[in-house]
Parts: sequence; C-alpha cells; structure tokens
Amino acid sequence: MRIGELAERTDTSRRLLRYYEEQGLIVSVRCANGYRDYAPSDVDRVMQIRGLLDSGLPTRIIKQILPCLDQPRAIHIADATPEMLETLEQERDRMTRRIRFLTRNRDAIAEYLGAVRARIGSAPGGEDPLGREAAGGH
Repeated sequence: MRIGELAERTDTSRRLLRYYEEQGLIVSVRCANGYRDYAPSDVDRVMQIRGLLDSGLPTRIIKQILPCLDQPRAIHIADATPEMLETLEQERDRMTRRIRFLTRNRDAIAEYLGAVRARIGSAPGGEDPLGREAAGGH
C-alpha cells in the first residue's frame, strides 16, 4: 500500500510515517516510480509504534524492543543494555500507574453515568432530573 493509504488507515500524517521510516521503525519498498510501498502488516506496526510513543517511550527504545513485540516473539537479549532495561522498567511502572489512574477514572465516570441514567429513568412526568428547562421553554 502507498503512504497515503497507510496514513489514512492509521490516522498518522505522511510526514510522521516518513519519520518512522527514517528512524528504522518501519520499512518500505520503493516502487519503480519511486513511491513507497508498505506491507499490510505495517498498519499494526504503526499503531503499535504510536501506542508506545504515547506511553512515553523514546524512538530509540522502541526500535530496540519492536522485534520483541512481533509474533512469533524474537527476543534479542544481546541488545539489552543495563540502561535500556532500567528505562523499560521505569516505563513499565509508569504505565502500570497510568492504567490504575485511567481505570479509576473510567469507573468513576461509569458510576456517574449509571446514577444519572437511573435518576432520569425514575423522574416523574418527564421532569428533567438535571434541572434543565425543556427545549423551547422560557
């Protein structure tokens, strides 16, 4: 697939895809006309890269661990430096804290929605339990 399709399917700018390629995170094949051609598996790869970047990992670490995230997993222990392991442990712990925080917020929102929906369902005579005026009312 060409870069435009990959950009569309991953909601990633072409410029960012070219950057990923410059960093060695994805690889394209050049067609005779000079266009980049990407494999269908690059859609998942780009989404994985974006998720890792969103979680705070730098591209240099992502480049090292991407082969370990493929199926079947190919773990390259020789590439693991003490600094990389420390960074990954810190990032893992930070992600765990973030997951706990997000889970707590998700549960609070779900509880709020449940309470509001229950109150709306039990409001007498169509009365708005949130105290808003009816549309078109004065």
